[in-house]
Amino acid sequence: MDVVNNAEMHRFEIELPDGAVAFADYRRMDGRVMFPHTVVPPAHEGQGLASKIARASLDWARSEGLKVIPACSFYRTYLQRHPEYQDLLHND
Repeated sequence: MDVVNNAEMHRFEIELPDGAVAFADYRRMDGRVMFPHTVVPPAHEGQGLASKIARASLDWARSEGLKVIPACSFYRTYLQRHPEYQDLLHND
C-alpha cells in the first residue's frame, strides 16, 4: 500500500483493499505546512497506516523546504517520538 499525495484534496492518503481510505489532511502556507487531521478507518487501526502516512508527508515537507505545524495530536506525538524530524518543527 503506497502513500499518495492527493494535492487536489490536500491530503496524503492510502487506498485500502476494501475501498476505505486512510489519510492526513494538510494546509500549505507560506513556507509552512499544517497537518490538522489524520483518519484511519476503525477496521484498519493498529496496522501502522498513520505512521506510514506521517513519514511520507514529513519527507515531502522536508523536500519542499517547509516547516511543520503539527496541529493533529497524532502528528505531535509522532514528532516527539521521531527525533529525525525535529528539524522540521515550526517555532510556533
